[in-house]
Amino acid sequence: MSFFKGSPRRRSNNDMEARGSPSGGELIDEDESSSDPFDITSTKNASIERLRRWRQAALVLNASRRFRYTLDLKRAEERKQRLRTVRVHVEAIRAANLFKAGVAPENGTAKPPPTPSGDFGIGQEHLALTSRDHNVSSLQEYGGVKGLSDLLKTNLEKGIQGDEPDLQKRRNAFGSNTYPRKKGRSFWMFLWEAWQDLTLIILMVAAVASLALGIKTEGIKEGWYDGGSIAFAVILVIVVTAVSDYKQSLQFQNLNEEKRNIHMEVIRGGRRIEISIYDIVVGDVVPLNIGDQVPADGVLISGHSLAVDESSMTGESKIVHKDSKDPFLMSGCKIADGSGTMLVTSVGINTEWGMLMASISEDTGEETPLQVRLNGVATFIGMVGLSVAVSVLVVLLVRYFTGHTKDTNGNKQFQAGKTKLGDAIDGAIKIVTVAVTIVVVAVPEGLPLAVTLTLAYSMRKMMADKALVRRLSACETMGSATTICSDKTGTLTLNKMAVVEAYVGEKKVDSPENKSELSPLVSSLLIEGIAQNTNGSVYVPEGDGDVEVSGSPTEKAILSWGLKLGMSFEAIRSESSVIQVFPFNSEKKRGGVALKLPDGQVHIHWKGAAEIVLASCTRFIDATDQLVAMDEDKVKFFKKAIEIMAVSSLRCVAIAYRSCESEEVPSDEEQLAHWSLPENDLVLLAIVGIKDPCRPGVKGAVQLCQNAGVKVRMVTGDNIQTAKAIALEAGILDSTVDATEPNLIEGPVFRALSDAERENVADKISVMGRSSPNDKLLLVQALRKKGHVVAVTGDGTNDAPALHEADIGLAMGIAGTEVAKESSDIIILDDNFASVVKVVRWGRSVYANIQKFIQFQLTVNVAALIINVVAAVSSGAVPLNAVQLLWVNLIMDTLGALALATEPPTDHLMHRPPVGRREPLITNIMWRNLLIQALYQVIVLLILHFQGRSLLNLEQYGSDRANKMKNTLIFNSFVLCQVFNEFNARKPDELNIFKGITKNYLFMGIVGLTIVLQVLIIEFLGKFTTTVKLNWSQWLISVIIGFMSWPLAVVGKLIPVPETPLSKFFHRGRRT
Repeated sequence: MSFFKGSPRRRSNNDMEARGSPSGGELIDEDESSSDPFDITSTKNASIERLRRWRQAALVLNASRRFRYTLDLKRAEERKQRLRTVRVHVEAIRAANLFKAGVAPENGTAKPPPTPSGDFGIGQEHLALTSRDHNVSSLQEYGGVKGLSDLLKTNLEKGIQGDEPDLQKRRNAFGSNTYPRKKGRSFWMFLWEAWQDLTLIILMVAAVASLALGIKTEGIKEGWYDGGSIAFAVILVIVVTAVSDYKQSLQFQNLNEEKRNIHMEVIRGGRRIEISIYDIVVGDVVPLNIGDQVPADGVLISGHSLAVDESSMTGESKIVHKDSKDPFLMSGCKIADGSGTMLVTSVGINTEWGMLMASISEDTGEETPLQVRLNGVATFIGMVGLSVAVSVLVVLLVRYFTGHTKDTNGNKQFQAGKTKLGDAIDGAIKIVTVAVTIVVVAVPEGLPLAVTLTLAYSMRKMMADKALVRRLSACETMGSATTICSDKTGTLTLNKMAVVEAYVGEKKVDSPENKSELSPLVSSLLIEGIAQNTNGSVYVPEGDGDVEVSGSPTEKAILSWGLKLGMSFEAIRSESSVIQVFPFNSEKKRGGVALKLPDGQVHIHWKGAAEIVLASCTRFIDATDQLVAMDEDKVKFFKKAIEIMAVSSLRCVAIAYRSCESEEVPSDEEQLAHWSLPENDLVLLAIVGIKDPCRPGVKGAVQLCQNAGVKVRMVTGDNIQTAKAIALEAGILDSTVDATEPNLIEGPVFRALSDAERENVADKISVMGRSSPNDKLLLVQALRKKGHVVAVTGDGTNDAPALHEADIGLAMGIAGTEVAKESSDIIILDDNFASVVKVVRWGRSVYANIQKFIQFQLTVNVAALIINVVAAVSSGAVPLNAVQLLWVNLIMDTLGALALATEPPTDHLMHRPPVGRREPLITNIMWRNLLIQALYQVIVLLILHFQGRSLLNLEQYGSDRANKMKNTLIFNSFVLCQVFNEFNARKPDELNIFKGITKNYLFMGIVGLTIVLQVLIIEFLGKFTTTVKLNWSQWLISVIIGFMSWPLAVVGKLIPVPETPLSKFFHRGRRT
């Protein structure tokens, strides 16, 4: 059962961009050997040391904010330690029980009677003690499971009443199935974290010093403006940042709640109903099947081959078999095999699992590959920005203290021996403030956090598109997917099944539900097999209500057929007793049951894949109820019948039985538990064809994937002919010409190939029929070795290894087991292939939105840096002061990220090939766009800086006023350039930048807000920003300068770019 521990192979990070892959042998983890700490293509199974490396290499101004949504390495280690402590406690209890079982019986001391609790005959303390200590003798003293159920007022067959007063009484007496969780961080915590930025702290210190000096020299009325305006701007940045982060946090909290909310079946009032795991109460009767999670502590009522994986509690992947000798079930464990029903005895905090969950913090964060890469980009840009800021600081300080810096009137700002100390300090503080503000703008602290923002937005929207993301990194990786290995049933088909054809005896039954066409013996045996060999159920309400059939879609179809044949479900089940059950197995593709009839006869019923069950049949029953030997002609007839139905895309199921001498059945309970049901010499009763129609729109969804460079492959356990028919209908196979090997292959054939042969053939496979979960795993491994980024859908417990091994594991929300869901990265809530395609769109959208934001932010970075550096070196003054740069930083970081990182996906994304995971973040198209815009802004604004006074005829206003007007115009034009360029960034490679803009209300709102605030700053807040009011003509000049970025972008997009990435020529961006 290795799937509970993870894949047996190490994961590879090869992809289409890597171009190479090792041939055979172990998959090589390229990330581990990479010298670049930021080169991590997959964080799914990255080592702690690997994750620590990039954190240590990153240039970070605010660590608490930057690493907020990454894996908390310290907390993860604490969580492991607490898990170990609880597991030791569980093992200690188990050892004590084994010791008790080995010693002599107790000396007859009677156990005190259970203490009643409210309306119930036993209290929570006694229940919890019995469950936690796994005390079988204590359970026997209460009268076993039956006695305990009486104390809890539960009917073992029909469950509790389940009305609201009954549920409330149980919650009051025994608690609810929830546990106290640590509260999420408050807004004030986010505000405090936003304060931790080193540059903002320096700016606040500078603002306080400037404020004190200003008030001392100029008085409180005029002297507070310089320092106060910087302080206000810093506080504004902090508040806006905290609000944005807090809203993201709330989105993640809501999504985490969805992840934990498992839905399960319980029996209440005699019927099976689906409820949330949180609504389970003590006394509930819960059916358990392979792959389910045990929802609470309880005791086994009845079970068949029930095996439980208790590794979540004990840390060992040992499978524990449950029976009357060891009936205790622990919350949080998984059903590894078999089936059964349990009586809930403890819920919530009264269980070991509840105490464990309450004591640890579940959400320890998770970094994504894109986040790590962006930290690398931010570090590189930050280093450049830091170097520039230090250079500016040195140049300005040298110019200032050597007397080369002059005011607007041409007077030296500093003269040795003449300038007052306070004025000299104030001048130096202003220079330091400008240099530090350049660092704030230059170090893109918000760049890695933009990934979190776009992921939070995407995850919320994906929920509406029926996809629940369990791992953040899966969102990104889905954009790189080159192939999707999809199940057939329920994903490509509707999963609404009905029996439409049947072959009984030697002929096809004209009307499958017409009982008169069946002989009495065949009819009675069929009904017996259908009613007993099932894990579904039939609920017949009192009165005239509709009969409710529950179970898997296949079970429901066969049970519904049985009802049409006149089956009375409860009556048939009460006529015989179940001796042993062989649950349906995806490897053997069949399931069976052994029954003891009232007259002592033993019947063994089998049902499963038609050709597999048929191979075990040696006889069949003819129309006269006579047993007829299965000769070669009859085998050919039934095989032909299966083929005819399969070609019509019907799922073929055979139902067979055999009798067995009672002497052959072990009488000892332990021997019976290990008894294998006879599966040879069967008597064929019927072969049925079950129709499961293709989902509407699935052909269009498959075509969309193919156009986007994503190959869709069908991997199914069904007959190869059924698979072929559905594949043709869904568009996975273009024509019957394609339906030959190796495009069409059976699981056993693929399994028999060598590793090298599997790799060669894997690329060509479009449909795999009669596959086992292990075949799916082998296909995934072969495809990944070939360099594919593989997405896999799965629903069964045995699909867990393939889901884990794939780059993106997609579990089915309706048909999927809890084991499959826990091994997955994304849960498809409606089991629909169209939703899988939407996930691909969202994955590409995440990457595209980040690239838009990078292009926008780098344009601002480059332009602001060059303008201030050139101005500082040449004239000793900077046109953009600290407050103005902080406002630009707010537009660029928080507001820019909100506007661009939340663009919804477009159809254009699905007309491109998949995004290579080692493809440069900054493409040649992005370099072209940002360099053209940055160059334009630098040239225009520097012309204004050096010649603006004469060009705009400002000399008439006096030197000081003219200088302020010029700098205000530069600031205003620079901000408007960013507003107009924000539209360009929406569509880096499209001419129509306004396409779909009316649907993005957030973008329009942020652009509108930016413009309104800019007008307010220029017209009313001049004292704070050191600006003056502009007249209408100067506003018009600013708007024209900004507007010119649009036609310039159109011209730029007509310039061809080389296919070889520019990063090839630089060591830092070189792909390994």
